[in-house]
Amino acid sequence: MTGSELVRPQTLRGFRDLLPQEMLLRNEVVARITRVYQSFGFVPLDTPVLESLPTLLGSGGEEADKQIFIVREAAKPVDPEAESAPEETGMRFDLTVPFARIIAQYHPQQIRLPFRRYHLGPVFRADDPQPEQGRFRQFTQFDVDIAGTSTVAADAEIVAVLTAAFDALGLVASATEGTPGYFVRVNNRKMVDAFLAGVGIADFEVARHVLRVLDKADKITPEALRAELGEGRYDVSGDRIRGVGLAEGLIDQLLDFVGVRQDTRAKTLEEMASRLPDSEQAQAAVAEVREFLAHLDALGVSEASVKLDPSLARGLAYYTGSVYEATLIGAGVGSIGGGGRYDGLVSRFSDDAVPAVGVSIGIDRLVTGLTNLGVEYGTKKTTADVVVLVMPKVEPAEATRVAAELRAAGIATELYVGESVGKVGKQLAYANAQGFAAAVMVGGNEVRDSTVTIKDLQAGAESRAQITDNSDYRAAKGAGQMTVPRSELTATVRQLLGAEENA
Repeated sequence: MTGSELVRPQTLRGFRDLLPQEMLLRNEVVARITRVYQSFGFVPLDTPVLESLPTLLGSGGEEADKQIFIVREAAKPVDPEAESAPEETGMRFDLTVPFARIIAQYHPQQIRLPFRRYHLGPVFRADDPQPEQGRFRQFTQFDVDIAGTSTVAADAEIVAVLTAAFDALGLVASATEGTPGYFVRVNNRKMVDAFLAGVGIADFEVARHVLRVLDKADKITPEALRAELGEGRYDVSGDRIRGVGLAEGLIDQLLDFVGVRQDTRAKTLEEMASRLPDSEQAQAAVAEVREFLAHLDALGVSEASVKLDPSLARGLAYYTGSVYEATLIGAGVGSIGGGGRYDGLVSRFSDDAVPAVGVSIGIDRLVTGLTNLGVEYGTKKTTADVVVLVMPKVEPAEATRVAAELRAAGIATELYVGESVGKVGKQLAYANAQGFAAAVMVGGNEVRDSTVTIKDLQAGAESRAQITDNSDYRAAKGAGQMTVPRSELTATVRQLLGAEENA
């Protein structure tokens, strides 16, 4: 094609490509979390990216509806004279709504309750992307949910598996500066509902508006928060943000309640309870949270990892009880996970009420945050452990045979096929840059003697790291290098890889 005919290579705003180095980190993060999810008995499930629009609309509330990508088939333009309108389709904005649809569609014939599942997949929201914070229009969520039980033990299980996932990533609960850490905030909407009812906010829509505003508490200034609870405000673009319309005295009461903080979850609960009305609704909410905290203690969930926070609301409309939100400390990416109980969502699709609870980890924000904190889980840029180099003056197929032998033994191996075939120095530079554990070489001497040379690249790099003299550096190039009989190739490589894994 001529220059004028070339299509400019670019991604859409809010979307991105994931190159190998980030994908390797993501894959490691996902693998660690998957092992934890499976250790709690969750099973995998997947659903289509596209859902019927009626499935999506109204599920997450007014704000979620505004962010749905609508899809139309280009080959089938809308015909205004058609007797029936074409099926309207949207791209899923989370994995929870499709899960509710799955339960309604396949229970009880193919899914038995209670049902635990995990789900990894992309979701789409047409909001304002902020790439530096890991916020995109297409992003990956990693969910765990339990459907078919209203027991508080299930809520605690979800929080426990969330903290276990972060522990598996090497994060430290409420770590101090310099150590990658996390904490999870929990609350219960029934407590907030009881408080709102006690101060005279009984209208459902007003109460939901209050929750949506509280959900912004860590994203806007205290002055902006107070303004939105009152008469409203203008944002930086000059657009009017409608306020809840609460009186100043009522705002003071509300901010006092959500500002409760104590050094333990039990103490926080008691102080929250002291601000609730003497009503059956409040007593039931406090009893539920008290039982929930008892289960967290029984599961060994530490005070450092999970805190009771009355300001936590979560913005989606389908939450009905406990809510959770996770933060990666000092990463600059906001929330990396959240969820809660949604006992009414399945009822949108079925006459059978099926209670459910779950949590979602945002993989994009999590990986961005880990990168910001310098967490890498190793320096490899490849999925192979070993690279076989192609030596000069040796039949190239000899290296191919060595690579095939290693692969047949279950050792992840790359055969060098680049433009530097026969140029050992350049091939070794490539091997070191990619982070292979070992390089295997079969030169003319090795072919003659039925041997093979194996170079421990990590040992070689370590031996040269502190050398400043050129002659010493050249002499150290042979560090970590051994020549063994060809028959001992796989055993020697396995031994080398095992020693590095245990180092």
